[in-house]
Formats: sequence, structure tokens, C-alpha cells
Amino acid sequence: MAPNPEDRSITWDLTDLYPAPREPAWEEDLKQGLDRARQFQGFYKNADLTALSPAAFLQALKDYESIQEEGVKPFLYASLLFSEDSQNVEYKTLLQKAKEQWNELENQLLFFRLALIDLPEEKLRELLVHPPLKVYEHALRFLRRFRPFTRGEKEEEILNRKNLTGRSAFTTLFDEFTGSFSFRIEVEGEEKELTGSQVLSLLYSPDRSLRERAFRTFLERHGENHLVLGSIFNALILDAQVEDDLRGYQGPMHRTHLENEISAETVELMMEVTESHYALAQEYFQAKACLLGLPKLKNYDLYAPLPGGRKEIPFDEARGLLLQSFRDFHPLFGRIAGEFFEKRWIDAPPRKGKYGGAFCTGMTPSLHPYILLNYTGHLRDVLTLAHEMGHGIHFYLARKQNLMNFDPPLTLAETASVFGELVMTQALLREERDLAVRLALLCIEIEDMIATVFRQNVLTRFEQQVYQRRRERLLSSEEAGDLWLQANARLFGDSVEMIPEYRWGWAYISHFIHSRFYCYSYIFGELVSLALFQKYEEEGSSFLDPLIHLLERGGSASPQELLKEAGVDIARADFWQKGFRVIRQLLDELKSLGPWDKICVGPPA
Repeated sequence: MAPNPEDRSITWDLTDLYPAPREPAWEEDLKQGLDRARQFQGFYKNADLTALSPAAFLQALKDYESIQEEGVKPFLYASLLFSEDSQNVEYKTLLQKAKEQWNELENQLLFFRLALIDLPEEKLRELLVHPPLKVYEHALRFLRRFRPFTRGEKEEEILNRKNLTGRSAFTTLFDEFTGSFSFRIEVEGEEKELTGSQVLSLLYSPDRSLRERAFRTFLERHGENHLVLGSIFNALILDAQVEDDLRGYQGPMHRTHLENEISAETVELMMEVTESHYALAQEYFQAKACLLGLPKLKNYDLYAPLPGGRKEIPFDEARGLLLQSFRDFHPLFGRIAGEFFEKRWIDAPPRKGKYGGAFCTGMTPSLHPYILLNYTGHLRDVLTLAHEMGHGIHFYLARKQNLMNFDPPLTLAETASVFGELVMTQALLREERDLAVRLALLCIEIEDMIATVFRQNVLTRFEQQVYQRRRERLLSSEEAGDLWLQANARLFGDSVEMIPEYRWGWAYISHFIHSRFYCYSYIFGELVSLALFQKYEEEGSSFLDPLIHLLERGGSASPQELLKEAGVDIARADFWQKGFRVIRQLLDELKSLGPWDKICVGPPA
């Protein structure tokens, strides 16, 4: 049951940012941010940072952070408005203006970032002896990692500016082009015109023929436009390769590894361990086929709901379940979650023009987070609410940090969200007596883990292949399709049959367009979170203080350091095994819910 879009208590209140889009304060902040950046440049550009006293250097860092934190506020506000209604021309205009101004502000501050990158090691050590500067150590050492790959200010400014008409332009083209697609599909006897996100949502329909029609129609449209989509993909890969070569990066993943503060060896170990567990996913696919009464799944059946999955939970009930389960887990989790509801930091109802799916925006240390949902009342939506609330709590706790230490590393960004989802799942399972609903809950949770771990591994392997091939020659859409099917076949094995149209499945993955090799951070984050959750189950409440400390630290240290403080070593292969044990336990619990002869056409695999 979807909440009423007119119910203001479950739509977010953005007046903490600005009273309204047309308020003069928005324009004033936009102008003031740029003015402050220019003044900062005028004061520091010709200064020798190595000659600054520790106190003067600290003040420069604080000013630099303050300008960015205040300057990004109008952009964040415009982004939230646009996400709640992407069809609103005023919001779109506001966002474009904010983007251009933010790009200009970053260009004004570029000299300072380059100076920090170029800071001699000897001077850095001298500065870090000064206690108030110690909190910036990780941020400053992080920047220095890019010293060998950073060019002069004029070249960096050219690269930055050309992105507006280069990489950024192709990304915008992809978003607007695919966003313009409409799909005519018969639903419940009536032909409807749907958006892409609406079509993909039909993959959760109990009607198998509708799932098939929806997926085939969606993929065929992308196949019909493979010339444009393939050209965008090729252009972005080539753009990345050209820039990598100019900067001196050692391969297409090198920059991403540096940004994630993870070694190539750790990432490869993690992916190899994941591939060694593909059989676990195949075992689940076979069990689900049994539950659906099918001899084998087709890939439009992967997210098909079980009968119990059709149970509807009104938003008010979901709110109560979440608050109680989070309080039981840790009082601090419950208190912070309560603020999100009481102070209207959540936008829950689906609306025309609203972004599909769900997200949590972390904003800045001086601004609280916001959550966007499209809550329809299904079991999946309840777990999505818990997942995004976990992100919200992580950002809320990290506000103790300064701006340069605020954002958690991508590889740890899923920690609190996975905890939130598992806490909610366990709470629902404790309360639920209906076997069908329990089965559905376990399937939803396992499917989310498969999508976040195994599927992201497939996406990363595919991306590695296309970058390698593109260096040799132009990549044809047909060749990309072949590589896509091969990568997916390794995961599915004999347990899932791919429909022919799935060869165009690569063409709609926005992560390939927006942020190359982003997908492996999902694997890392999910497996780390599952391993930490198992540690919590082993140690009980004594693990909660280290967990809270980990979340409060934001991005103030590398993932290895933060996890070491929590008592884990990611360099060990057995660490990655821990995450798969949680999936194994959930699968065993699913298979223990019998009698299977009454709910299946045959025994589970």
C-alpha cells in the first residue's frame, strides 16, 4: 500500500536548506560561494604554503573546507529538488545553474588542492607535529597519493573544463537519451506507456508472462539504439584511457584503487574468493525455481515474488517496526532513526517525475542527511527503508568529522545499511508466523546479497574485459554483447537460462557510464558488512561500541586502518569467507523451512 503523496508528514522538508526554490538566499549563497573562492585564490595563490606557520596553514585548511561546505549547499538543494520531480523545468534549470557554478568554484580552488598534493614530505611531517593539524593527516596523505599523476594547474583546469563538453556531456547524453525512452506494454489487459524504471519494476510482478514481456521489451529498446549507446560507451572508455595515459596511471583500475585506498592484490583476492562461491548463488537459483514451481529460472524470474512477498505493510507500520528493531539493536540507532521521521528528513511516496529506487544523501558535516524512497508497501520496501536508514545513521554519526574526513570510503559505505537491513530482517522473521511470508523475506534478503556481491563481480569482470578490448580496437556492440553473456554465464551456470535479448543488458548499466569500476566497491562493502555482522553475532553487545566508533570515523582513515580498529584484517582470504558464511546461513535457514513437498514441485537442490 503506497502512502498518500499529499501526506506532508511523509514527504521531506527541505526548508532546513532554503525556504523555497525562488528564495533570494539561494542565489546569494551561490554568488557568495564563488566570491569567497575568488578571495581565497587572491590571498593564497601566490603564497608559498611551505613558508606558512602551522597555525596559518591550519587556518588555510579551515577556510578551504568552509568555502566548499557553504558553496556546495545550493547544489545539494537543487539536486534534492530535481530528484523529487525531474520533470519540473524550474528544478532542472536550478540544478544546471548550480552545476556550472560549482564547477567554476572548484576551478577557483584548484590551485590549493594542487599545492596540497605537491606539499613536500618533509614539510608535511613538520606540520603534522602540530596537534590541531593531526586530524588532517589522512586527508593530506590521501591527496599525496595522486602526486605522480597530477599535472600543472593550467593542464588540470583544461581537463576540468573540457569535462563539461567531454565526459560530463556524454554522461548527460546517456541519462537524457535513455531517460527519454518510453515502453508500451500490456498490463492487466490494458496497454500502458511506461518509463524504464517502471518497466524494470515489473520484474517483481507475480505474473511470469508480464515479467517476460517487460524484460524483453526493455532490452529490445536498448538493442534498437545500440549504435548510440555503443558510441557513448566507446567514447567514455577512450576518454578514460587517454586521460590515464596522460597522467601515467598503470591500467584502467589504478585510479579507482587509489581513490578507494585498496591494493589491486586485495581487490583481485576478493573477486577470486567471490567467484569460488558462485555455486552458492546457483544453489539459491535452483531452490527458488523449486519454490516458483519451475524446472529452471529464466533471468526475468530472478526477482519474482513468492506468494508471501505480496504481503503489504503500510508505511506507518514499517516506521514502527524499524524504530523498535533499531532501538533493540542499539538505542543510538533508534534515537537517530526517530529524528529522520520526526523532522521529516524522508520523502517516501512514489510520484510522477520522482527518481526511481531509493537513496540517502549525506550532504556535509553541518547539514543532516536526507532519504528518498518510492515506498509501495511491499516487503522489499520495508527492507529498503531499513537499508537507507542505515546509510542515514552512518552519515549522521560521521558529522563529527570535518569536511575533508566526512565521507566514508566507498568500500565501507554499505556497513551501517547492511546492518540495518539484517536487523530489520531478523525482527520481521521473529514476529512472522506465516511460512509463506518467512520464505519470501529470506528470498528477498538473499537476492539482495546476490545482487550486491555476485552480480557486481560479474559487472566488474565484464568492465575489465571491455577496457582491455577497447585498447586494442573499437568495441562493437555485438562484441560487448558477447562479453556480457560470457561474464553472466559464469555466474548462472546451468541454474538460470538467459533470454537472447539479454545480450543488450550491458547497455543500461549506468555505473559503467557514471563511474568506471565503481561496482567492485559494492562487493567489498557488502562482504565487509556481512563479516562484521557475523562478528557481532559472535561477540554480541561488546561489538557495538567498536561498530559505532567505525561509523563515527567517516573517512578519517583508510579502510584497512578503520577495519583494523574493528578487529579485522582484509588481507586474509579467510576474512572474505566470513561474509559468505552469512549467505550460507540464510540459505540453510531458507531450506530448513519445510515441508518442501507441500510448497515445491520437487525437493530443493
